[in-house]
Amino acid sequence: MAGVSLATVSRVINGTADVRPDLAERVQEAVKLLGYRRDLTASTLRRADRQSASIGLIIEDVSNPFFSAVHRGVEDVARPRGVLTFVGSSDERPERERELAEAFSARGVDGLVIVPCARDQSYLLRDRQAGTGIVFVDRPPRFMAGDAVLSDNAGGSRAAVEHLIAHGHRRIAFLGDRLSVFTATERLRGYHEALRGERIPELERTELADSAAGEHAVRELLALPDPPTALFTGQNLITIGAIRALRALGRQRTVALVGFDDVVLGDLVQPGVTVVAQDPYALGRRAGELLFARDPEPRSVVLPTRLILRGSGEIPAV
Repeated sequence: MAGVSLATVSRVINGTADVRPDLAERVQEAVKLLGYRRDLTASTLRRADRQSASIGLIIEDVSNPFFSAVHRGVEDVARPRGVLTFVGSSDERPERERELAEAFSARGVDGLVIVPCARDQSYLLRDRQAGTGIVFVDRPPRFMAGDAVLSDNAGGSRAAVEHLIAHGHRRIAFLGDRLSVFTATERLRGYHEALRGERIPELERTELADSAAGEHAVRELLALPDPPTALFTGQNLITIGAIRALRALGRQRTVALVGFDDVVLGDLVQPGVTVVAQDPYALGRRAGELLFARDPEPRSVVLPTRLILRGSGEIPAV
């Protein structure tokens, strides 16, 4: 339709060489008239480096605001480089993690950013040997070395519990995620470290996967003969469940609460929710930067957390 050679069309479409303005205009007009779209799969087959200008991101749950922010951080690194980000949820199921990794690799992605949930990531060694960049975020890999970007989970938990102790609390309950999750065990470790030497009894409820489980656990704890005066919730969905339980029982101003991870509108409820805040966007962005850096030596980056005081964690023990 443009009346030019295939080579000229290729140069215009790919912007690889100078083309006379009148010829380029004819090609662009033909593109519009035909509704032409580039076939990136075909162009990848012709390139010596076989790069697809795409990466795969595997997170726990795209509906969780924390992982949505991780996604955005990765995407903001990839997009200026002309790289498309595909994303999928593992739902904390090891078989789903592997299924997604294999599906993305089969589509020729140039790199993978993974929030690992499986007990063994060595199945990815073949992809790395084939040249696929791999970075782990939020949790380290198991049975293989690799770049990882993590938060200081234990340190953040320790600071939260020490904060509650400083406000006079001696009955502090920990409500945590499934202990198969690396971050959950690290946050529980920080809780134990803060109580060590204080002669404060440990009071734990773990294997809580969502807000409903968190709400139920808080109701059970507050019904004990000697209930906790403070709660430390180890994950944002559990924190939401705890807030619901406290408000339903009318205890939101008498039982202290510190949550790990910020929660939506946590600064607008009364009292405001004191949290240990990670920076999920920074986690994703740093993971993206490591992916494109392609350093041959595995690196582990640990980002700090910060304690945000809003009121719920400053309620004194009665």
